[in-house]
Amino acid sequence: MWTAENRAGYERTGRYPSDVTDEEWALVEPHLPPQRSADRREILNAILYVLTTGCQWRALPKDFPPKSTVHDYFVEWHCDGTLTRLHHALYGRVRELAEKKPAATTAIVDSQSVKSAEKGGPTLIPLATMRARKQRARSAISQSIRSA
Repeated sequence: MWTAENRAGYERTGRYPSDVTDEEWALVEPHLPPQRSADRREILNAILYVLTTGCQWRALPKDFPPKSTVHDYFVEWHCDGTLTRLHHALYGRVRELAEKKPAATTAIVDSQSVKSAEKGGPTLIPLATMRARKQRARSAISQSIRSA
């Protein structure tokens, strides 16, 4: 339940609500590739801003690095697996804080999906039960072959 005390614990301070705090940055930084020319924290803040607000890359506020730089880092981190590794590391950390094992040990399978997969789906429908397709107008080539 949201109470005044509880809400205060989740308040975001800083330039934008999507900006990472110092504590969050300490968790994230070791999982990012070494810094090249741009400030990685500002790049991450800009990426999180786009993802949380849903704005277009070209609408990125001017106090972030250039949109082309931010987008290039986003694509690079996506393609080289950095974002996936970061997600798994943070997911494991959250589970540990909840006093669970870092990786989930239980899976849920939808029984309806399993049953339809066992039957084989539409490929096992006998062709005799399907309506025949109407033939389209014959082409001039097939007509000329028959008359020859």
